Amino acid sequence: MRRPERDSAPTGAEVARAHAMVGSDERRARVAWSRVLELRRERVSDAPHALQSALAEVGHVEAWHRLVDGDLLRSDNARARVAGVDVDGELDRVERTGARVVIPGDADWPDALDHPLVSPHLLHVRGQGSLTDLSARAVAIVGSRASTGYGEAIAREIGAGAAGRGWTVVSGAAFGIDAAAHQGALAVHGPAIAVLPCGPDRVYPEGNRRLVEAVAEQGVVITELAIGTVAMRHRFLSRNRIIAALSRATLVVEAGLRSGSLNTAGWAEAMRRPVGLVPGPVTQMSSAGCHEWIQKHRGSLVTDTADLLALAGRVGEEVDLPVEQLGPARELDALTPPQRRIHDLLSRSRGTSSGELAAELVLPVEEVFAEIATMSIDGWVEQDDGGLWRRAR
Repeated sequence: MRRPERDSAPTGAEVARAHAMVGSDERRARVAWSRVLELRRERVSDAPHALQSALAEVGHVEAWHRLVDGDLLRSDNARARVAGVDVDGELDRVERTGARVVIPGDADWPDALDHPLVSPHLLHVRGQGSLTDLSARAVAIVGSRASTGYGEAIAREIGAGAAGRGWTVVSGAAFGIDAAAHQGALAVHGPAIAVLPCGPDRVYPEGNRRLVEAVAEQGVVITELAIGTVAMRHRFLSRNRIIAALSRATLVVEAGLRSGSLNTAGWAEAMRRPVGLVPGPVTQMSSAGCHEWIQKHRGSLVTDTADLLALAGRVGEEVDLPVEQLGPARELDALTPPQRRIHDLLSRSRGTSSGELAAELVLPVEEVFAEIATMSIDGWVEQDDGGLWRRAR
């Protein structure tokens, strides 16, 4: 026998209580909304729910009060849940799990999450690290749960390589490639972020509980989902947008043609973040999705840490590469990166002024002059009678 549905309209007492428990507090409003509206964004092409548009237009506080009063369109399902919301109880349960609620405007809220494709109500954050600091230089490493030994070895090696150079490894803590990437980061005591497809009081998969706890000790574990929420297929796909948003580049190590990890790559692509893909044996269907993306030029072929960090590095940013990736030592390797750029701009036949170099390098003249002075002492450059600089003969 079907259970009768509750009337969607809360009673007068419930309306008054719902207004009072939020008031004008942004944090409490976002906690309340997290209980009544799950942001189901499974793929980039999904249109946002009508209520998401209202939230973007008037904000969580005003939208909450309109919802309670029944003044929002297409809000019957959400309004039916209003009477069951207990913001104080929710905050207490979150605290008991060892997590904290982070919202836009908090010091621990990364600006990258304000992207229109992402915009969670809030995040539950567990761990000692700062999410803002950890995501400042972060790369996502994702892949198949049904991974091979080859894929896991690559993920572990690149995860360790990136974390060992100060880059945070972001993944979903799932079996297979996700776990291997996190293990690599943890092995070198590097930073990591795990994004869960369930509430902060749960771990999925349960078999990776120790791994998740280890990530919380060296980084943070986060989720946008409310207390008690269980992992379901659409929640795996929806959380992928957060993984992509927090990362400067997304690397897919192993993925079949219909792999969920390619969903993460799709989110990164939509946010105009670089996507890297590790090739596998041509006979292995576990890498067929990676091969297809490479063939269609939707991402870059990545074989090691250096390739990934080159993708993730911003223009003008120096990326610290492993010594073994730099090839045989050359005399020019003795120069610092700024000095090497100065050396490349100079010639032996034509002199260049400090001002011209500064304009070309977009650096202060004083900084350029200081570098040239050091290079002159070391015999790399010389100054002619007109005060112009040339490469030393």
